[in-house]
Amino acid sequence: MSTPNSRLAQSTPNPPPLPFRPALRVAIVDDDRRYRQSLAVLLDGTPGFQCVGAWASAEEALEQLPVCRPEVALIDIGLPRMSGIECAGRLRRLLPDTEIIIITVYEDTERILDSLRAGAAGYLAKQATPAEILDAIQDVHRGGSPMSSHIARRLIEVFRAMGPPPPQTESLSPREQEVLGLLAKGYRYREIAEALHISVLTVRTHLRHIYEKLHVRSCTEAVVKYLGGQT
Repeated sequence: MSTPNSRLAQSTPNPPPLPFRPALRVAIVDDDRRYRQSLAVLLDGTPGFQCVGAWASAEEALEQLPVCRPEVALIDIGLPRMSGIECAGRLRRLLPDTEIIIITVYEDTERILDSLRAGAAGYLAKQATPAEILDAIQDVHRGGSPMSSHIARRLIEVFRAMGPPPPQTESLSPREQEVLGLLAKGYRYREIAEALHISVLTVRTHLRHIYEKLHVRSCTEAVVKYLGGQT
């Protein structure tokens, strides 16, 4: 005589296998050998991530990056010869689909804004924890603009010093201004949704409209315009 549990086992189909998700392909450009190696070990030792290349100079990296085609590149500013900012700009032209995170000891406003103008989508201080770095890589891959909190604070201070939004953002609706203002402060999509009591889908819709009105293609470009980085 069959039991209820045995009948359930017979009648319940096996659950479908989980979809395969390839690891995020990440490249590193940093002349600090120990830091570069520690990042590579972190990536290769964490499920869902893969280090596809690590180089000490921009020149060497730019030769190899088109071959390995990373989804995200971590680039230091203080590289020998060509700077990380110039490297980011060239990489953006070579591989426009590769997201760039600057990860550096430099935290002055000029370098931050220059990095964003060059095409970086995120900016982290080197004291960021391994968990923060991994989270930032995932965030930028999903379309976010991760920044260390004190760097985001520095940009807020720049924004406040500039006064009202520049003319190119006047075409935005009040809600779009709110969304872009929070994005400029370093908020993530989910945090913006919670702050404004809307869904993440609605946040993405507002951002799509913002891109169209400002004639930009990324969160970073929109934030730079909002902060008056392009005149």
